[in-house]
Amino acid sequence: MDEQAKTIRVACIGLGPRGLGQMKELLNVPGVGVCAVCDQCEDRALEGAAAVEERTAQRPAIYTDYRRLLKKEGESLDAVLCCTTWITHSRIAVDAMRAGCHVAAEVGGAASMGECWELVRASEETGKFCMLLENCCYDRNEMALFHMQRQGLFGEVVHCEGGYRHDLREEIAFGRENRHGRLANFIHRNGELYPTHQLGPIAKLLGINRGNRFLTVSSIAGKARGLHEYIQTQPRLEYLKNQVFNEGDVVDTTITCANGETIHLVHDCSLPRPYSRGYALQGTRGIYQEAPFGNAIFIEGLLGKKEGWDHSWEKFDDHREKFEHPLWARYLDEGVHFGGHGGMDFLVLSAFVDAVLCGATPPIDVYDTAAWMSVTALSEQSVALGGAPVPVPDFTNGRWIDREPFRRGIYCLEDVCGECFLESNLKN
Repeated sequence: MDEQAKTIRVACIGLGPRGLGQMKELLNVPGVGVCAVCDQCEDRALEGAAAVEERTAQRPAIYTDYRRLLKKEGESLDAVLCCTTWITHSRIAVDAMRAGCHVAAEVGGAASMGECWELVRASEETGKFCMLLENCCYDRNEMALFHMQRQGLFGEVVHCEGGYRHDLREEIAFGRENRHGRLANFIHRNGELYPTHQLGPIAKLLGINRGNRFLTVSSIAGKARGLHEYIQTQPRLEYLKNQVFNEGDVVDTTITCANGETIHLVHDCSLPRPYSRGYALQGTRGIYQEAPFGNAIFIEGLLGKKEGWDHSWEKFDDHREKFEHPLWARYLDEGVHFGGHGGMDFLVLSAFVDAVLCGATPPIDVYDTAAWMSVTALSEQSVALGGAPVPVPDFTNGRWIDREPFRRGIYCLEDVCGECFLESNLKN
């Protein structure tokens, strides 16, 4: 993307495989300087520092305690990239905002409603933002579908589906060996542990926190067998042979919205299966469905045969180019930086850097971050109550009804801001 005149000073906290990858991707975004790195495991902190030095010829400060980093470096920092475990990144984000830093937080669900409210209050009280790095909001397919929906091609949206269906048995079970946090969560918790990959794009599509909001969460978890059976085949995991796992192999969650839409999420990470987010979008004029052997779309009277009652599926890939989001059209024209996850990691990090550089509200703000993350804690409550619906707090305290205007720009997720992609505007 365009070069920026200003450089922001960023500290990266959490340098496991995901954190290290995100930091390296962040260094590809113009206008970024990584001046400090931190991980409680010293070898990871040193590896992160070496990666920065190799890329920039500047060695960052190295820490193993993020509180010490914030105390010593906080006044000189613009932002913090937080890629720690699910149950630690919220407290780090709160501390970072109170130290005067904007925050980019890796995805994951909340452990409690308390931590969601702490994020909101810290942001409101400090004027610093916390942006959840939900990269799927910038996926090429999701952005094309958003573009189509904003043109009214699906009619009025009635129902959406999605989830995280990913065979992670090896990553989870070898959590101790790999120093990965998923293992402890699957042992102790039971609910929709990882909701935001498809919930984020759906929430933006439905205008959540801007004229709409989540009302209730209902979840049901099935039996937990997948990890146990996998562990029996792994001699190195003898110490887990009799471990009981709470997390159900498949967790189904239904979310209701103030404007009447329903959302169905599926969490499915401990059984053998190919990867899928299972995105489905259904409206009064058409439907999109992520399918195992090719994504499919049907829009009444527009695609395929236009006479009679032909309801044949069309291949989405045959039509996507016609509805390309202008951000991806520009990205493809410039030459996609195929870093993490096909390029969407670079885009979500670019959106974060753009907001910091401009001193503006990010496209995923603290209210989005809190609402999306809250689904995990609420889901756990619902599972414990046998699937009973649990109310979702209004983190905007009523402002969702009449929010201030959103910032228009190339990374906007509330609308497709075509005017921002005009050559004259891109140069300004």
